Amino acid sequence: MTNEPVSLSAALASFTDRWSPRIVTTVNDYDVRVTHVEGEHLWHVHDHTDEFFLVLEGELHIALREPAGERTVVLPRGSVFTVPRGTEHKPYAPVPTQILLLEPTGTSTVGDHHDEIPDHVDATTGHALT
Repeated sequence: MTNEPVSLSAALASFTDRWSPRIVTTVNDYDVRVTHVEGEHLWHVHDHTDEFFLVLEGELHIALREPAGERTVVLPRGSVFTVPRGTEHKPYAPVPTQILLLEPTGTSTVGDHHDEIPDHVDATTGHALT
């Protein structure tokens, strides 16, 4: 964590990897992460934590498998959505998109249970911003 302000646009400009979040700061025991996304992530679930999404640029779709059935939420720029803990979900970005995530420190990007991890998805608990 830094004691100086962090420009989100500068943080996002410092890397180009997709689905590979950088930790820009921490709040109590939570990481604030930013990342570029495009295409599909993978079906996964976080057993013990909600997952907060804020779309900074672009558009994010999140498919959800809920008790009532499957549905997809669409988040345009400036939208927020929280996936409740225990809900299987699969993010997808039809266009290059930038998002901010808020998750407990140490939370894996591929959850506690997941499909096979594709090569373009970084299974990480977040990378330090350099």
